Amino acid sequence: MIHFEHVSKNFGRTAAVSDVTFEIGSGDFVFFVGPSGAGKTTILRLITRDLLPSKGKVVVDGWDIGTLPTNKVHILRRSVGMVFQDFKLLADRTVFENVSIGLEILGKSRAQIEKRVDEVLDLVKLGEKKNLFPAQISAGEMQRTGIARAIVAGPKILMADEPTGNLDPETAKNIMQVLFEINALGTTVLMATHNEGIVNEGKKRTIELIAGEIVSDKKKGSYPHGRS
Repeated sequence: MIHFEHVSKNFGRTAAVSDVTFEIGSGDFVFFVGPSGAGKTTILRLITRDLLPSKGKVVVDGWDIGTLPTNKVHILRRSVGMVFQDFKLLADRTVFENVSIGLEILGKSRAQIEKRVDEVLDLVKLGEKKNLFPAQISAGEMQRTGIARAIVAGPKILMADEPTGNLDPETAKNIMQVLFEINALGTTVLMATHNEGIVNEGKKRTIELIAGEIVSDKKKGSYPHGRS
């Protein structure tokens, strides 16, 4: 599903990621942990081909990122959904309209859009809020809207970059339950986080980065003590 082979990414003389190698299979759930600047977000951006590796090889869902033509990038990105810390919702669109955007771009019919959006809103427990605007819902509900938008087109991979960073502990726990449910349905989930409690409770594979290098990769990991 995702393969990194001796991957480095440099910005000028600064190495954001250095000689990183790992494999993630279909249906896996993986936490990426480490301090700010460790390389977590860089890895996510390499997977979406927002960045190209300076060295090494990145393969995502059969696509070699380094040789993928620019006019094929949109095909790769159909396989990858993204959830952001700051939600990135459109303020002038309802919950339903924010979630439906991806399907509109794909040219789906109105009937198809309504059926699918209702399905994912039910999954994230927002069916009753679909006609409200972002300003009318809570931060946790905005994040669940962001998750619904990321999965509505059925991506094989869901990536979440600090998705609980702006949320209180109870709301963060609810968001994690949604992500675990999505993973249980077969979607590969990658999450970059600083949240020690979430990682420890999740007991999922945990890859720790420091200064762009992988320092540990544990099948049922926990947040590194003293390095949060």
